[in-house]
Amino acid sequence: MNTEIYVTRAALPAMEEYIEEIRSLFSTHRITNMGEKYHRLTLAIGKVLNIDNPILLSNGHMSLELSLQALQMKGEVITTPFTFASTTHAIVRNGLTPVFCDIREDNYTMDADRIEELITDRTCAILPVHVYGNVCDVEKIEAVAQKHDLKVIYDAAHSFGVSYKGKGIGNYGDASIFSFHATKVFTSIEGGAVAVRDRKLGQAIKYLSNFGITGEDDIAAPGTNAKMNEFEAAMGLCNLRHFEENRRARAQVWMQYQDMLSGIPGIVLPTVPEDTVYNFAYFPIRVIETRYGENRDELAVRMRQESIYPRRYFYPLTSDYRCYRDKYDSGCTPIARRTAREILTLPLYPGLEREQVERICTIIKKRKK
Repeated sequence: MNTEIYVTRAALPAMEEYIEEIRSLFSTHRITNMGEKYHRLTLAIGKVLNIDNPILLSNGHMSLELSLQALQMKGEVITTPFTFASTTHAIVRNGLTPVFCDIREDNYTMDADRIEELITDRTCAILPVHVYGNVCDVEKIEAVAQKHDLKVIYDAAHSFGVSYKGKGIGNYGDASIFSFHATKVFTSIEGGAVAVRDRKLGQAIKYLSNFGITGEDDIAAPGTNAKMNEFEAAMGLCNLRHFEENRRARAQVWMQYQDMLSGIPGIVLPTVPEDTVYNFAYFPIRVIETRYGENRDELAVRMRQESIYPRRYFYPLTSDYRCYRDKYDSGCTPIARRTAREILTLPLYPGLEREQVERICTIIKKRKK
């Protein structure tokens, strides 16, 4: 029986390393409310991402939701439907209205050339996503935002460790959010962070993450509990020590896929973006049925029959979710809709052996004629 291979596997340090990191927590009994581990990880994350004063939170979704809340906006937010549920939900849960922009066919990020045609007198912000670690057209988005006096919040959940033209990706936009979920290239079990341009915005996010508390007897806003705890911060400290090692391991698997899958008709492979230090977070392929001989779903079924579990990521579009599809027509974003039907992310994580990669690629090569 074949060993099961899943699309990802959480990166964990040696058990002994984590136990040593959390040992002090059992003597101090301080396990939450921005303790010593939290502050150490904050400094370390800032150095790795080349950003000032990151705000660590309980997860990436709360990082986005609280960033939007802190900006106190009303109206419409131009975003992408080719993303995880979190992006759209965070907009809606703040009483804002998503307006969906189509994506680029080459890197799946928001098509910056289509943004202006969607701007109305109710538009207050642009919320693009750096998909699979591919960087959005940050220069054009910034130009549009400045021209129309709009805020820009980047969903950089896929982009930990990515830099563009020598700058950490978190330095773009009014805010950028990161996810440290177990499936990401860097994980603190759960967790996330916000990088902000304006310190006042950062302070507002901090207050909101701790029930709106601004002093011992003062609550300034209806906040929530989105603090990162010390056990998660300890895991983050451990994993951060191995981040570059894990990035190199991911890059090795990424290149093995490139070598073994190149030249297959109907299989479109990803490319390393220009001017970018990449994180090799995902290996998405597109399956073009008319050239490959079967569609994405048929290939995925064949792989599952061999105990390999890729992911249709992202599918469906968020605009096609049951909670949104009565309000939106995904036909208005045709490239995103087609991509969602063709995309398949292959297993990729440190520790995926070459023989396992060969097994995956052999199945893909045995397409219908």
